[in-house]
Amino acid sequence: MKVVTAEKGQGLLEYALILVMVAVVVFVVLATLGPAIGNLFSDLNSDFQDISFVMQML
Repeated sequence: MKVVTAEKGQGLLEYALILVMVAVVVFVVLATLGPAIGNLFSDLNSDFQDISFVMQML
């Protein structure tokens, strides 16, 4: 009779838990920094529009 070990299942579960922890960290970071990053890109967009307007005037 062959004994079946649960090592493969344990390894898969460990990888799944690590993946869930990484996903939670990414979600928290994006939820915290998301508005600041959005404002940064909005400001950059405004700056590029201003530069484009000045270049058209030349």
